[in-house]
Amino acid sequence: MSETLLEVTGLSRSFTSGSRRIEVLRGLDLRIDAGESVAVVGDSGVGKSTLLHLLGGLDRPDSGAVVYRGRDLPWDDPASMGSYRNREIGFVFQFHHLLPEFTALENVEMPFRIAGNPAGARDTALRLLDCLGIAGRVDHTPGQLSGGEQQRVAIARAVAVSPALVLADEPTGNLDPATGARVFETLRELQRERGFALLLATHNERLANGCDRVLRLVEGRLEELAADATAAYFSQETPPSGQ
Repeated sequence: MSETLLEVTGLSRSFTSGSRRIEVLRGLDLRIDAGESVAVVGDSGVGKSTLLHLLGGLDRPDSGAVVYRGRDLPWDDPASMGSYRNREIGFVFQFHHLLPEFTALENVEMPFRIAGNPAGARDTALRLLDCLGIAGRVDHTPGQLSGGEQQRVAIARAVAVSPALVLADEPTGNLDPATGARVFETLRELQRERGFALLLATHNERLANGCDRVLRLVEGRLEELAADATAAYFSQETPPSGQ
């Protein structure tokens, strides 16, 4: 039986816009097993990024439970939450969020330094950047790198400290199809080598089909899609509910 890494029950999150209250997540449930890959699809603005931010501890839900390795996330303990974000979770953002004044190598080393554990950081960062095909660009700042190179640096940074879960928000959304495909294949190779679970928010059918499971976020909740329902979703048909 697979080990449950993260389990979410009854997750809700809303935002206020002027006099309006917008409910984004409405009692959402989710289970992620160790080492599996899960794609989350859904229309723009439906709440995919909100979900990833909640799971990664970057935001706090209005209600519901997020249980990691059998324990509730310690929302009221800033130090423990900081440790969770730094050591257990890796983030790959659509817009990279690299530190512009630091080199590619220094960006990948940063999680080690934040954790106060710089030993081995340089060697690990160099190995990852070499694996990702940009060993010759390690001394360049993000502004000197192409979009594909920046995303590779972001992936290296996300997996550097060997997190158990990587959250990837539209990781190829700003890349051309060929570059995006290569970046995704590299991410999946790293997952197979390092054994982390991957939760991927995407509009890309190829990326979704490359994952173990596909979930659709609709009306604030997740529903699992079978292969035919996934194909129907991406062809802009209405997928059969509950499949």
